[in-house]
Amino acid sequence: MVGSHMESTLGGGKLFHIWQMFTVYQRLCRLESEDDQKRTAKSSSPGSDVDPQTPVLRISQLDALELDTALEQLVWTQFSQCFHYCRPGLLTPLEPELRALLQLLLWRFTLYSNSATVGQSLLSLRYHNTLSTSPRYRPLSRRQKLGLALLTAGPRWLQERSYSLLQSLSSAASAVDSGLLQKGLRNSLTLVSSITQIASLINFLVFLRKGRHPVLAERIVGAQAAFSKPNVVRDVTYQYMNRELLWHGFAEFLIFLLPLINTRKLKAKVFSMVSGGDSTERKGSTEEQGVWKECGLCGEWPTMPHTVGCRHVFCYYCIKTHSIADPDLTCPKCGAEAGQPEPLKMEVEMVAM
Repeated sequence: MVGSHMESTLGGGKLFHIWQMFTVYQRLCRLESEDDQKRTAKSSSPGSDVDPQTPVLRISQLDALELDTALEQLVWTQFSQCFHYCRPGLLTPLEPELRALLQLLLWRFTLYSNSATVGQSLLSLRYHNTLSTSPRYRPLSRRQKLGLALLTAGPRWLQERSYSLLQSLSSAASAVDSGLLQKGLRNSLTLVSSITQIASLINFLVFLRKGRHPVLAERIVGAQAAFSKPNVVRDVTYQYMNRELLWHGFAEFLIFLLPLINTRKLKAKVFSMVSGGDSTERKGSTEEQGVWKECGLCGEWPTMPHTVGCRHVFCYYCIKTHSIADPDLTCPKCGAEAGQPEPLKMEVEMVAM
């Protein structure tokens, strides 16, 4: 009873957090739209409004799409964590429908109420109705917003549910026609999917050429990205971009190079060069008595002590795992080439008290 009450409390708290996030964003959108209306009412000059024909950078439109995708994934992660303590696989049968429902919920609180997605709002963009003949900015109609939502969430849901839909339709038909029906529907869905992907590719190539409508659904419903504020410039200096690209390339080079370097062997060589052979021989007689009390790898008292050919002692599991991971293992203390691990043989003298 306590566990179920705790699970329901945690799930309800996360759902309340998601709903609170939507309501806060809707209030911010309302405040921003009210400020825009006041600013427009105060301005008397006809040229104060933003020209919707001002070209928007292609990278800004693509960044807005990436931000929207990241928000959808974040909302889905938060929603799935609400059922973290429930039975595993509880959301799997209804995952396509739940994803579509969350996407429509995002559409209701963002695009439907403000004519702009979250990514576009962050980049000072919004949708302009290209079907309107007015040269000034015109927001999307309700029909355009609904069509954009259906063309965005519908194909994704149909793609994820195609297999189960085919199975249900084939089971509803007779045994003779089930195979032909399923084959025909599968071929039809494959053809439609191929045509859609080809059309999306052609649309993206046209977008790269003309800089409008990065998504096929925007071109179909007549939605075009436009600036929501005048004199919006993507103020990113080339010095900052070059520095970021340089450090990113340097980090990738280090990630590729560091696993290829045998740091233990390099450390042993540097230590032997710095300390010198004479000092090592002088210290050898004093350290010989206590070298078996410390593992050369972990530094603790050796468990099942083993040697690899030199005078240093190692735990069996330490030396075995390191020798499996590195075939060219060397002693980290003296740099000697490590052989096969052998149990340490010691002579113990019993002193009578």
